Amino acid sequence: MRLMISFAALFLSVILLQLSTGGVGPLDALSGLALDFSTAQIGLLGSAHFVGFFIGCWVAPRLMGSIGHSRAFAAFTAMGAIGLLAHMLVIDPYAWSLMRVASGLCVAGCYTVIEAWLQAKVTNQTRGRTMGVYRVVDMGASLAAQMLISVLAPASYVSYNLLALLCCAALLPLTLSRLREPETPAAPRLRPMLLIACSPLAAAGVLVAALSSASFRMVGPLYGGQVGLAIDQIAGFLAVFVLGGAVAQYPVGWLADRYDRRWVLIGLSLAAILSSLTTAMTHNLETFGILMTAFFFGMTTFPIYSVSAAHAHDFADASERVELSAALMFFFAVGAIAAPLMASTLIEVYGPAAMFVMIAAGHAVLVIFGLIRMRARPGAETRTAYIWSPRTSFLIGRLTGRSRERD
Repeated sequence: MRLMISFAALFLSVILLQLSTGGVGPLDALSGLALDFSTAQIGLLGSAHFVGFFIGCWVAPRLMGSIGHSRAFAAFTAMGAIGLLAHMLVIDPYAWSLMRVASGLCVAGCYTVIEAWLQAKVTNQTRGRTMGVYRVVDMGASLAAQMLISVLAPASYVSYNLLALLCCAALLPLTLSRLREPETPAAPRLRPMLLIACSPLAAAGVLVAALSSASFRMVGPLYGGQVGLAIDQIAGFLAVFVLGGAVAQYPVGWLADRYDRRWVLIGLSLAAILSSLTTAMTHNLETFGILMTAFFFGMTTFPIYSVSAAHAHDFADASERVELSAALMFFFAVGAIAAPLMASTLIEVYGPAAMFVMIAAGHAVLVIFGLIRMRARPGAETRTAYIWSPRTSFLIGRLTGRSRERD
């Protein structure tokens, strides 16, 4: 309990940061609609966020080494706040894309600082409890962030100003904490091909996970608006997706620890195809029906990243855990950069159902590739523990690495 209290400042910063940066994606989509941005331009905003995220993951460990944890956190938070405040000063989709790069930098940089701080303070005895609380805090704040758009008016300076205030408030708990700054961890080498060497199927799974998650979270408000949902209903639509993913993690983890993870991955993708096509073909349902399809979609797609990560770690040794986690994040970022722009372009040309048809096609490819890989080599002889892997920074591997080793 004393440990959790000592981390309270860090967790409060996570909550405030998630409320701010998690709310800007759906708010930008609805604001873009109100300002007559094209559907493709709105998708570009989501892609720009992940460009900034990738850059931030790479730059943040080096910046921490130069100026320290607190100053690096303050610098990244300032970038996020500036990006938010500048929205209503320049009404242009391409200028907003640059602002979203700043928000992506903020997310990656701040999470890198927080996770480096946690890693330096936890022990093997407290790692599991700390990561459990960290996941609950992050996921709970993410749920709340989706609901924020129900009370934030699109294309309003006040709305962006409120998100900027939350972003600035995230500075206070961490910078005023009495915790002593830890030593700066060495930045992990970025070796994308390490993931291919360990498991080509895991690499494909992470790309498809990014296709599903980034498309839904960044372009989902466009879909909701086109199928007749009100703003508060769109907020619920996004939130139940996150909730479905959270609910599925534990039963999927149980399956992934007891059965061949490739079959679990294939099963999830088959269920994702079903949920995607059901959503595409039944978008004229009543509100409750649309929310249920989003919940099922979250249940079937959200755990794919963690199952893919666990499968990749089965073929790595302990010395490769951190670099493998960075490679997983790299592939996710690549997929997440492309997905929103692809989804929004398809919606613009073919209508709202096209996004889910695209996602279903991606999962169909993953099923076929999974079956091919099962013929190429047997499953791992020894398996690591399944870990619900947050997609937050390249340093997440330091927090989860030891937890994967079985006793």
